[in-house]
Order: sequence, then C-alpha cells, then structure tokens
Amino acid sequence: MMTYVILIVTVVVSIACFNNYSLFNKLSCNPYRMVHSREWYRIISHGFVHADWTHLIVNMFTFLSFGVYVENQFVAWGFGSSSFLILYFGGMVAASVYDVWKYRNNQYYSSIGASGAVSSVLFTAIFLHPWDKIYFFAIVPIPGIVFGFIYLLYCQYMAKRDGDNINHNAHFYGAVFGLIFPVLLEPRLLQMFIQQLLRH
Repeated sequence: MMTYVILIVTVVVSIACFNNYSLFNKLSCNPYRMVHSREWYRIISHGFVHADWTHLIVNMFTFLSFGVYVENQFVAWGFGSSSFLILYFGGMVAASVYDVWKYRNNQYYSSIGASGAVSSVLFTAIFLHPWDKIYFFAIVPIPGIVFGFIYLLYCQYMAKRDGDNINHNAHFYGAVFGLIFPVLLEPRLLQMFIQQLLRH
C-alpha cells in the first residue's frame, strides 16, 4: 500500500537529514531558490524532511492512523492508489503555494515537513465520515467535523501570531485541499457529506 511506502521513505530520508545539514538544506522548501534558481523539486522534497524525532513521529503516526483508511476507501470506490498519491502530494503542493509566493524574495525562509500532506489526508477522512471520533490531543474523543473546525480556526489564529516556528499556513491549506479533493474525484460525495452532517 502507498501509505506504507510513503511512510518508510519519509522516515529514511528524515533520519538521513538529521545529521546531514547539506542534504537537509538541499531538500527543504526554500521559495527564493525555487523561484530564482528554478529548484521546483523542493515543493515535494521538503515533505520528506523533518526537524527532529518528535516532528517526524507525530506526522507519521497521524498519517498512518488515517492514511490506510483513506487509501482503502479510494481503492474500494475504484479511484485506485494513484488517487491517494495525488491527494498526498497534491496536499503537499497546495500547502506550499502560499509560502512560495509570499517568501519568493526572502532567501532566508525555508520550511520542512509533511504536515500539509498529512493534513490533507486527515481532512479527507473527516470529509468521508464527519461524525467519527478523533482523539483531541490523543486523549479527548470529539467528532471529526468539530475537530476539523477547531483545527482550521487554530491554524488561522496561530498563522496571524507568527511566532512559534510552525508553518500553520501549510496545515491550513493542506487541510482545505483534503476537503475539496474527494469532490473533485466524485462530485456526488458532496451530497453524501451533507447527508451525513444532517443525520445528527
């Protein structure tokens, strides 16, 4: 399954970058180098790099928790694993576009991590079953749709504060992509989503 392949490659590359700053720097999302040196590969490569073990473990645990489910759903509906890859890497790109534009002339800005892509997978899972429980802070069970609403508000609030060295914009735009993507695959899923919301 693609979920496991992505996870394994991400872990291997991230560990390789922990003690190799040159590789870390070469793979990171640096808008200045992307725009001025045409190093567009960075819009994907940065998703395989993480700052430390905590960053890596949190992202990969979340990805594994929801990725297998979403991939299975896509296969069951006939979308195939290729659609799951488009969701993941499309979310990664969508999460980065705003920063690439905003920081295109700032040579010192860079961003790393799979958070945008993972957010897209998480929010596709929420879209498919909005009332299924998600454990807030891995402890408190709340409906996915409620979690999603809080998550999006939090991302916007923290992005405006801009002081904790976390790319909240990437989380936000990746999540939005995850909500939209299933409808692009099958427009009738929007009706299913609305019907599920109205059942509660």
